[in-house]
Formats: sequence, structure tokens, C-alpha cells
Amino acid sequence: MLVTGAARQLSGRFVRRVQREPDVERVIAVDAVDPGHELGDAVFVRADIRQPAIARVLAEHAVDTVVHLDVSGTALGTQGRTAVKETNVIGTMQLLGACQKAPAVQRLVVKSSTNVYGSAPRDPAVFHETTPPKSLPAGGFAKDAAEVEGYVRGFARRRPDVAVCVLRFANILGPDADSPLADYLSLPVLPTVFGYDPRLQFVHEDDVIDVLGIAASEPRRGTLNSGTFNIAGDGVLLLSQCSRRLGRPTVPLLLPAVTWVGQALRAVGMTDFSPEQIRLLTHGRVVSTVQMRETLGFSPRYSTAEAFADFARSRAPGLLPPEAVGRAVDRVAAAVPRIAGADGDTHPTPSAR
Repeated sequence: MLVTGAARQLSGRFVRRVQREPDVERVIAVDAVDPGHELGDAVFVRADIRQPAIARVLAEHAVDTVVHLDVSGTALGTQGRTAVKETNVIGTMQLLGACQKAPAVQRLVVKSSTNVYGSAPRDPAVFHETTPPKSLPAGGFAKDAAEVEGYVRGFARRRPDVAVCVLRFANILGPDADSPLADYLSLPVLPTVFGYDPRLQFVHEDDVIDVLGIAASEPRRGTLNSGTFNIAGDGVLLLSQCSRRLGRPTVPLLLPAVTWVGQALRAVGMTDFSPEQIRLLTHGRVVSTVQMRETLGFSPRYSTAEAFADFARSRAPGLLPPEAVGRAVDRVAAAVPRIAGADGDTHPTPSAR
């Protein structure tokens, strides 16, 4: 088995975990930089998947299963956005080209994201795996993920003998979460879009490791470990509920002001407050997980609320007690309908505890 992105914490955890599986003889961990964590008995190969050398790695080790985890929205070390995009898109192209020429490859698992659905005002209440986005992502990680999935579909057509599984993860949270949304939720004060209270879904990092193990293994009776699957915990949380449970006050701003704040936060390196994240914090996103349960045969251990609670426990206490934040959010929510009545362009979502 070959695992890409081994220098990232999540990939490192999967590498250590999958070595314990009885049907896994050897794990080849690949990244362009040396990992800062242990990889157990895995063979680490320093290789850039953007370069043709990845084909030699596949051939030399006679790899039969490839788990492509080096698709991310966050930079690693001194990487910039350009390097991340190149790894996501060009790296995936090179890796798939190498897999296509490697007759030993029998299974491919690709980490993707529910960002491919986008976030728009007229989105369906729940996205299914076959639901097309209202508009293709214009940039950022969402566009990267959409392009990656397009290349994977092309590969699946060219190599129908390879079992291909694409996992679209909701926002990943947990004590070691490393994502733009985790950075945003760690801010002492949360800038929000005035008049909106989006629905959010999360998946715990432990469940991510578990489902990757299922996808990378031989199918059990009655399950099919190939296809495209949404992966998320049960239930949803409103952004106002998240702020209460963190004890972090929100600052509702008009959309242009939120965009300006996002640019300022990116400039000082506090968080990658990208346009796609602003759209998520405006319109939210909820996906169906029926196929995850019925076809893939996976049931998360953590609900959305439980994943968020574990993340919240790992963060420093907020500026205010959760009860005080709740009362403040309630007052703002009560004021929004009165303003919306005077301005028909605002469409608030009621907050809830």
C-alpha cells in the first residue's frame, strides 16, 4: 500500500493505523518533505508526486493499493497557496498517470471534500452524491477538489479494472484539526455574515481514519468499497451554536466587511479566510450520508455535535462563558427579523442552542 501526504498529521495517523491490518504486508509513505512524526514500520520515500519519479516508486515496490491523501486546503510548513494547488492538481495528475501504467495497482482511494458542492443561496437543503453544484467552484480548494475528482473519473474510465473510491469529507474536526475552518473557530471573536446562521456538518478525525481503512481494504460481504461517498457525522450545528459552545462572541458584519476582514486575517497569517469559506459561513452546507452507511457500510462513532465538542475541549476557553454568548446571540437574532422586514434582501436563519 502506498499513502501520499505522509508529512501531514492525518496521513501519518493513517499510516500508523493501517500497518496493524493483517492483510497489509507493507506500507510505503510518500511526501516531498520529511514528516515530523513517527510512521511506525512504514517505508518512507521522499518523493514529490508532482514529478514523474512517483511512477518509479509504484513500480519498485509493486504497489497494489494507493491511498491519495495529499489533497488539502492548507499549506504545509513554508508552502504557499500556489504550491498547495500544484500538489493538489498537478500532483494528482502525475500520480494517476503513474497508476495507469502500473499493472499491479488494484485499488485507489482519494480524499476529497464536500467543498465540491459549493455554497450558494439556492442550494438544496441536502446534497446527495449525484447532486450537481449550482455553479462550479471559481477558485480555492473547492476548485482543486473538483478538478481532482474530474481526473479520478477519467482514470476510472481508462482503468476499469481498478476499484476507485472517492471520499468527500465534511469539515474535519478534532483535537489535532488543521484546516482553515478550525483556525477560524479558534479566533477569540468570530466574524459572521450579518443576517445568516449557516448549518454546518463535521466529521471527527478518528472517523476519518476509520473510514479510510474501510475504503482501502477488501470489501466485506454486502458492501461495495468503490464509488463516491459523502462522509459526515449525524446531525448539524448552526454557527451560532458553535460560538456558544466555544464561548466565543460573534461580530455580525455586512458581507463586504466580512470579505475585508477575511483579507486582513489572511494577510497577517491568522487564518485562510478564503471566499469559499465566507460562502460556507453564509449559506452553510449539509450532505446526505445514506450511501456511506448502506453501501460503504460505515457508521461514524461521533456525531457532528460530538466531533465539535471534542474539538472545543482541545481549544483554549473563550472570552466569555457560553451562557453569556448565548444571550448575546439571542439578542442579535431577535433584532435581525426587524431589520430584515425593512430590507427584503436579508434572509436570516433562526439560531438555536
